[in-house]
Amino acid sequence: MESIVFSDEYFMREALKEAKKAFDADEVPVGAVIVCGNKIIARAHNLTELLKDVTAHAEMQAITSASNFLNGKYLDECTLYVTLEPCVMCAGAVAWAQFGKLVYGAPDTKRGFNLLHEKQILHPKTVVKSGILKDECAALIKTFFQKKR
Repeated sequence: MESIVFSDEYFMREALKEAKKAFDADEVPVGAVIVCGNKIIARAHNLTELLKDVTAHAEMQAITSASNFLNGKYLDECTLYVTLEPCVMCAGAVAWAQFGKLVYGAPDTKRGFNLLHEKQILHPKTVVKSGILKDECAALIKTFFQKKR
């Protein structure tokens, strides 16, 4: 029996479910899932308001969860799916965890790691793919901030 291989779009939709949880909790709606061996091993969304912790980004929460699940700090056989381009802090954590792949939806033109114009912020072996469900990811963020004004 063959196993099903899920697409980047499938896993980004799962990250979007997490972002919607953040939206409903009045957190900046960013969601993340970490996949290893075609299985989701961690799910998270922003918790900065709830925890009163500026480091409680979706990526950071997911990395901690995945590391605990695998009982190890390196996630080189994992893919991180996140609805918004990681900030410099989260990109640093992605580098330290040595992710095999990073997939994100919408670019973050104000705080995204690509603003540094340095590809070496990530681990050299990390494959990056961007723009997956970009419009859906961006629309959720845009709606959130319009609601705040």
